[in-house]
Amino acid sequence: MTSRPKIFLLSPANCSGKRAGYLLGGSPGSPLAMRLRSGGAPLGEVFTYMSALYFRGKLAYAGAFAQPSADWDGVQVIVPGRGLCPASTIVGIDDLREVATVEVDLADERYTTPLRRDACRLARSLGKDGTVVLLGSVATPKYLAPLGDVLGKRLRYPAAFVGLGDMSRGSLMLRCAAEGRELEYVQPS
Repeated sequence: MTSRPKIFLLSPANCSGKRAGYLLGGSPGSPLAMRLRSGGAPLGEVFTYMSALYFRGKLAYAGAFAQPSADWDGVQVIVPGRGLCPASTIVGIDDLREVATVEVDLADERYTTPLRRDACRLARSLGKDGTVVLLGSVATPKYLAPLGDVLGKRLRYPAAFVGLGDMSRGSLMLRCAAEGRELEYVQPS
């Protein structure tokens, strides 16, 4: 464990998109869908399937540069309705169906309440020395508002994200993880 933890928060995959529909549909279809129905699969793998390049990039990048604390895994996923969960958390089909019912919307307390709860726990655990890096959209308040209120100056995001679309961010993070090159982080304004 490091004395200066760096925890990455990964924005969620779209649980109502086409690829999520393949997993949530009635027939097992893919090996991942079968695993979801018979014991589960890691959250990071499930969201990577649903989001493809973007989430795969976030997961690889966070895994390469996270510095976990004694209390927190270094790679946390924002999960609608559940707050922050380690990417290694095993989820089943019922879990995924439940998550899909919660909108990533500041007006939905089912989204904001667990996220703020876990952000408060994270803030207390990290103290003043820890850094939290958001790997997700910074163009809308849906992540920054609930997290920034709680984490304050500890919250950062990659400066290179500004002006890039999801696919460009995903490929950038994959390249950086492969090269061992960490991006510069800035505080939300």
